[in-house]
Amino acid sequence: MVANNGWFASLKNWVFNVLKEAVSYSIADESVRIVQVTDPHLFADPEAQLLGVNTSKSLAAVLNTIRAVNYPAHLMLATGDLSQDYSPESYRHFVTAVAPLNLPCHYLPGNHDDPRIMFLHMQGERVFGQQRVLIGKWQILMLDSTVRGKPGGHMGESQFELIEQAVAAHPEHHTLLVMHHNPILVNCAWLDQHCMDNGTEFLRRVAQYPQIKALLWGHVHQQLDTHYDGPHGMLQLMATPSTCIQFKPQSPYFALDVLQPGYRLLELKADGSISTNVYRVPGNLFSPDKDSSGY
Repeated sequence: MVANNGWFASLKNWVFNVLKEAVSYSIADESVRIVQVTDPHLFADPEAQLLGVNTSKSLAAVLNTIRAVNYPAHLMLATGDLSQDYSPESYRHFVTAVAPLNLPCHYLPGNHDDPRIMFLHMQGERVFGQQRVLIGKWQILMLDSTVRGKPGGHMGESQFELIEQAVAAHPEHHTLLVMHHNPILVNCAWLDQHCMDNGTEFLRRVAQYPQIKALLWGHVHQQLDTHYDGPHGMLQLMATPSTCIQFKPQSPYFALDVLQPGYRLLELKADGSISTNVYRVPGNLFSPDKDSSGY
């Protein structure tokens, strides 16, 4: 028993240290180009469906679309809910699926993920769970907004400390904050119950840093592009569609949209500005069960 407890403590400390380290990239380009995918909700069984959509096939369709566009990205961000069933196989499926893109993939957990299982099985030569990324003139912080056992989110004090320390360590870098939960309401009453519960405080506090230029998240299964007016200017706020089912915007009750699975491309420019667009799988390959009352 003592040996097992010691092993667990060592693993916990090692995980903590890994998350606090930064991954650094040296690039020749002025701009940093990113692909974001989010909320694939994969299962151990690659034939399993979520509300009528085979999530493995929809992720594959998104990744095929990304390859076809041939966007010269430097890295990929995967912003949570990679699994639907918490299985080790679901995480290994994700690693296998993204490998052909030949991009470094940085991930963070969502409310449908088990961070412990995720950490153990999101393993690959170019797969990273560290929270800090330094690339070009930018610092990217992969924040953990999850609350164990709850669908909604909360930004804990440890994450605020991470932001403070990271900005202080690299004040010359522009900063992009990435998370799973939405810090603002999206005008879907049923979905807004599961937002980041301290989102207003979060925005107020991070807006105090002139280095922070934008916030990026998943969770809401729909596109949102807006701004927050902070003391140092406008913060860009971005939510990205899921690679599987889509939630109908501005619906007071649970409802699925007929829009196809999507992803986001971002260009982080040297002057701190960001160009971004959301793209979707062409055609009508994926049709969710619109009679579903929840999941």
